[in-house]
Amino acid sequence: MAATIDPLTLAEALIRAPSVTPADAGALPHLAAELEKLGFRCELKEFSEPGTDPILNLYARIGSSSRNFCFAGHTDVVPPGPREAWTSDPFAPVVRDGMLVGRGAADMKAAVACFAAAASQFIAARGPNFGGSISLLITGDEEGVSINGTKKVLEWLAARGEKLDACLVGEPTNVASLGDMIKIGRRGSLNATITVRGTQGHTAYPHLADNAAHRLVAMLSALLKEPLDKGTAHFQATTLELSTIDIGNPATNVIPGQARAVFNIRYNDKWSSASLEKHLRQRLDPLATGKYDLAIQVSGESFLVPPGEVSDLLRNAITRVTNQTPELSTAGGTSDARFIHRYCPVAEFGMVGQTMHKADESVPVADVARLTEIYRLVLEGYFPKT
Repeated sequence: MAATIDPLTLAEALIRAPSVTPADAGALPHLAAELEKLGFRCELKEFSEPGTDPILNLYARIGSSSRNFCFAGHTDVVPPGPREAWTSDPFAPVVRDGMLVGRGAADMKAAVACFAAAASQFIAARGPNFGGSISLLITGDEEGVSINGTKKVLEWLAARGEKLDACLVGEPTNVASLGDMIKIGRRGSLNATITVRGTQGHTAYPHLADNAAHRLVAMLSALLKEPLDKGTAHFQATTLELSTIDIGNPATNVIPGQARAVFNIRYNDKWSSASLEKHLRQRLDPLATGKYDLAIQVSGESFLVPPGEVSDLLRNAITRVTNQTPELSTAGGTSDARFIHRYCPVAEFGMVGQTMHKADESVPVADVARLTEIYRLVLEGYFPKT
């Protein structure tokens, strides 16, 4: 029988690499070496551009015919935070009380290991000529600015005529237990900074000044007084949350000449970043008398992949393994699926996300085995025996 990958062993090896964005620390070369043993052709590609850190990415593929099923994910992780907050070294994985503990266990090194193991089991059972191709697109730039990662790999693949036909992203989608949620879309994320300029003056002589703080408060009130929408068929209502208000005035008797606020909007498929910016300016302009700046930065547009082949395959596999019927959701933050959906149908399913980015990040060892089985069943369903 052909060699197979043990998912727990591979997950532990990946966690040992302190791959805090943008560092790879050996994670992707180790994964590539394991995949090459199975017959995958592995390409490690570094992308960079001025003002950004270079990022190492991996594209691995077995098979040359069409129907290319891709697993997308990342091996970069967020910083572990204070070492004393952990009960063990965040980059020295341990199994404790049935849990695999280490930075990246949930988000998402265990899921990467599970898919590699599932692919190894599928290939061992069916052989390399199974009627299609399996690929992995793994980046080191998901937790960072996401400039030199998945987006550029997809562009590189398209430029050479390589097509993805379906994609599964292994993000930690589940809320409470493995099998409770599949993501079929994501909300958009827009960050906005309002800077209001007035005229500094003495608080005893307000007629000689123009209080920037007063006008900023009025502008924020205009944005907050009415909800942006009530949600759509697959999305919850759009939210606007203030993250900071800054005046920087150390004196109690000085009217501020400048005030600044930053807010984030998580928006559904009713909006685009362009339509949101237009809406914001329509609300703000009448209150501003031209003395303000609005700076917009968009992390990702909202998107929806209607239920279809990938989510159906996942649903069937999840039910067989866990006896749960997962919810099809668009909740939470964004992911690299925001780039992938432009190229092929995509759905997201991985570990339970309760501990991601926390100290003592962990996943049940039992879920490592169950997620591997779910991924294997997805591959069997996508490449049925003829």
